[in-house]
Amino acid sequence: MERLRVLLAEDHAVVREGTREILERDETISVVGEAADGAAAVDLARELAPDLVLLDLGLPVLNGIEVTRRIRGREGAPRVLMLSAYDDEDYVLAAVDAGASGYLLKTASSRDVIAAIHAVASGEVVLHATVARRLLARAGAGGRPHQPLSEREMSVLRLAARGSHNKEIAGILSLSTRTVEGHFTSIFNKLGVSSRTEAIVHAASRGWLVLEREPPVT
Repeated sequence: MERLRVLLAEDHAVVREGTREILERDETISVVGEAADGAAAVDLARELAPDLVLLDLGLPVLNGIEVTRRIRGREGAPRVLMLSAYDDEDYVLAAVDAGASGYLLKTASSRDVIAAIHAVASGEVVLHATVARRLLARAGAGGRPHQPLSEREMSVLRLAARGSHNKEIAGILSLSTRTVEGHFTSIFNKLGVSSRTEAIVHAASRGWLVLEREPPVT
């Protein structure tokens, strides 16, 4: 079996070394590089072309959100899984808006981290259970009325939930980028939201999308 190639970005050396040891105990994962700051993470992601970047939010030089934005803005970019000490909803929304496909807290178990790496690499969106509950509660708090989405709008939203950007969505659905942008405008208006992350969370709160993948019980 070909191993998943992971780039690890964490500024604390002890944490970085411990995380690497945990990941490399799994025979399906190979840590191909390490970065101690955000600028190095961006450079190594370009140089090493990993399958996934496991990224700390609080990196020096460039923070994790900006690193995610720069990494995911390139063609054929690796997926990004954020590992953070912060469970604030605004951080999560900013990370996912920047292109992260997952957001775990550093309290997650090693089993949960490994399960999330595999889920994100396969195209799923993964949020730590605590974070997911808070986002879903926030999504449902307003009780705003909504209009049903069309089949095409749901297709666009499902691809967005997998971390695809507008250009990628356009290519998959054989649409122009402008048409995809128009679909998002319609989705935002129907759901009463202002960003794709909020749209994904609202759709998940209504059972239209699966936002979280529970790790297997062993």
